[in-house]
Amino acid sequence: MSDRNKKVIAFTLGLLAIGFGVMTLKSGGFALFGGVEGKEFAGQYVPFVLWFNFIAGFFYVISGVGIILKTKWALKLSIALAALTLFVFLGFGIHIILGNSYEARTVGAMSIRAIFWIFISISLMKIGVDKNQEITL
Repeated sequence: MSDRNKKVIAFTLGLLAIGFGVMTLKSGGFALFGGVEGKEFAGQYVPFVLWFNFIAGFFYVISGVGIILKTKWALKLSIALAALTLFVFLGFGIHIILGNSYEARTVGAMSIRAIFWIFISISLMKIGVDKNQEITL
């Protein structure tokens, strides 16, 4: 893969992460701070999942900027976001198994989040990371 292709891929991944973060902040912020309409929008939400996703949205944006700037920490943050999302997803699964209320769409949303960050992490690893943990382009 040429350096130019790697640069385009990294830039695209960074933009996707930023966009995903902005959308997450908007929807999570509305659910948390949108008053009655926000609570109706959220439905039977699970507080720890909603708060995690909202806070993670800031880190999605930070990760996207780090990917675009080819920082040393961008890959590590992407892997951490994937792992933390899977961990919260597991907690959400336990919440469901225990018979607690939840929104079915949260299963899909958490699946998309996990797949997204696993995809970003694997893609960054395929682009290449040098011995100093910098994204090589």
